[in-house]
Amino acid sequence: MPIDEATYAEIKERDVGAIGKHCDVSTCHRLDFLPFKCGSCQGTYCLDHRSETAHSCKHEGKWATERRQRELGKSASPSPTPITEAGKGQPLVAEGSVCAHPRCKTVVNTARTAGVFCSTCRRTYCLPHRLQDSHDCASLKPLHAPGSAGAKALNQTQAAGEKAKAALARFKAWTTSKSESVGEKVKEKRKGNQVVELMRLKREAKGDEKVAMDKRIYVYVEAEKASTQSKLPKGEFFYSKDWSVGKVLDQAAASLQIQNVNNRGDDEETRLRVFHVEGGRMLTFGEKFGDAVASGNTIVLLRGVMLPDLMAEV
Repeated sequence: MPIDEATYAEIKERDVGAIGKHCDVSTCHRLDFLPFKCGSCQGTYCLDHRSETAHSCKHEGKWATERRQRELGKSASPSPTPITEAGKGQPLVAEGSVCAHPRCKTVVNTARTAGVFCSTCRRTYCLPHRLQDSHDCASLKPLHAPGSAGAKALNQTQAAGEKAKAALARFKAWTTSKSESVGEKVKEKRKGNQVVELMRLKREAKGDEKVAMDKRIYVYVEAEKASTQSKLPKGEFFYSKDWSVGKVLDQAAASLQIQNVNNRGDDEETRLRVFHVEGGRMLTFGEKFGDAVASGNTIVLLRGVMLPDLMAEV
C-alpha cells in the first residue's frame, strides 16, 4: 500500500539532535530523547537528573505547593503560612487548609484528606484529631473570625440573652409587687362578707348576655398604666369559662377601649397580654379561661413582657 508523503517528514542525519533535549545540568548536558521537565524551575533534565534533589532545584517544592493550592481551590502561594490565633499559635481553619490541632500540620479538606468540623469549638480537624478528647475541646473557646457574620450573630445572641434574663428578673419582681398591691386593694375593698361582694359583682358585671349563667366567670379587669392607654382604667365583666384567654383579651380590650394590635404582627412590645393576679402568672392565649381563673379574681391587661420599665437598664 503506497504511503502518503504528506503524513511524514524525512529526518536527515544532521537533524537527529532536534528530536530530544539536552540536560540543563552544566556538568551533564546529555542529549535525552525522552527528557523530563521540572515543574518547579521549568528546566529540562535527563533521567539521572530529573528529581529536584538531583539537579539542586532552586525552587524546590514549588510545584507541590501549587498543586496543593489548586486542590484547595486557592491561588498559588510560594510559602503558604497558616493563619494562627493571636497569641496561641493555633492554626485556624477559616479557609480549611490545616488541621486545627496545634501540633498537627495535616492539610485537610482536599480531594485525598477529608476534614471533620467540630460544632463545639467550631474548628476543623484531621481524622486522628476529630474526637473532642483528642483535641482537648473542653478547654477551647468557640472560634469565630473577628468581624465575621458568625461573630456578630454570636455577640448579638449573647447580648439578647443577657437582656432577656435581666428583663425576666425585673418582670418577676414586677408581677410579685403587682399581685401584692392588687391583693391589698382587693382585701381593703372587700372587707366584710365575700359572698355579698361576689353577689354584687355578679349583679353589676357586664358581658355577653348569650353566655349561659352556669358558664359565666365574673372578674375584675384592670389596664396596666405603664404599658397601655385605656379610656376606662378598670371594669367588672363576665366571660364564658369555655372561651380561650385570647378571646377574653379581645373582649376586655374592647370593653376598656384599649388599642389591640395582636392580630397585626408579632411585635412583642405592642402585643397585649393577660396577667392573672391571684395566679401570679401570665396566661397563654390558647388555654381555657375557666381552667385558670375563678369568679372574683382580677386580671390585668398589659403589653406583653416588653414593658419600658421592665426593659430599662439596671
